[in-house]
Amino acid sequence: MQYDQYSHHRQSLRLREYDYSQAGAYFVTICTRNRECLFDEFPVLKQIVERQWLDIPSRFQNVELDECVVMPNHVHGIIMIVGATLAVAPDVTDGLSDRIAPSRAGASPAPTNTIGDIIGTFKSLCVHDWLNHIKQHNIDAVGKFWQRNYYERVIRNDTELNKIREYIIANPAMWDSDEENQMS
Repeated sequence: MQYDQYSHHRQSLRLREYDYSQAGAYFVTICTRNRECLFDEFPVLKQIVERQWLDIPSRFQNVELDECVVMPNHVHGIIMIVGATLAVAPDVTDGLSDRIAPSRAGASPAPTNTIGDIIGTFKSLCVHDWLNHIKQHNIDAVGKFWQRNYYERVIRNDTELNKIREYIIANPAMWDSDEENQMS
């Protein structure tokens, strides 16, 4: 098959012209490859993911963590890059009304690490620890277990932040009826 730049080009999930090193709150979802329920199948892998998540602030001094949950095949979490208010999105219509999301004004200079740097490091360290574990214990498992990309949402205000927190906290209780749940 010949390469076609239009049909083979991956579409970016990111906001155009948005600085993802900008201080603010981000809701991220990171899925396992093929959405396999690996964190149920391998509890040690879930522990590795939880430990590496909690260790993010030790690697990125400008990062604070909020709610997080490790589900059987994905992780939801809120990452705060410190230094600004929650209203960090560019001026865009929010799609729900005629209001305009406020832009960031008067905040301190942006940190140098992007949300992509943070997630990339997290995913890499999880894979590194998992590969070491499966080699040490002679486990027949795939080492590279993450989906290639991740999803993020810029959290624009306290109301949205609280709704996302509630979603993360409630997510495990909704798993039985989730279409991703291979056991339902």
